[in-house]
Amino acid sequence: MATTYDYAPLFRSTVGFDRLFHLLENAQRARSISDWPPYDIAKTGDDSYRISIAVAGFTRDDLDITFQTNLLTVVGKKQETSSEAYLHRGIAGRPFEHRFELADHVRVMGADLNNGLLEIDLAAFSSPSPKGTIF
Repeated sequence: MATTYDYAPLFRSTVGFDRLFHLLENAQRARSISDWPPYDIAKTGDDSYRISIAVAGFTRDDLDITFQTNLLTVVGKKQETSSEAYLHRGIAGRPFEHRFELADHVRVMGADLNNGLLEIDLAAFSSPSPKGTIF
């Protein structure tokens, strides 16, 4: 059972924490979205991170990775061209969208698709991150 919180009373008694409360609200809203496909977030160094998403059956053309205003979005939509008649279809190919809220100082360094895993490398820097399509 999901519980929603109203942060409005906190807005009245705090100053300068608006961004924090908006991040909490967005994270709460994002949890209601499906967690498929599964993903890992790992710290690979002092200032580096990696997001690994299991995207078995997806190709580079099926995936779109964009970064806009501290929001990393990964969208997958399979292009069905096969006329094969499946007796059992266990590899899910349904569309998905994952959104990751990144800190102001985190930059997307690159992405790679290898062995069914989409790996997105991130690093912390003092300069702002570039915006646009990554993959």
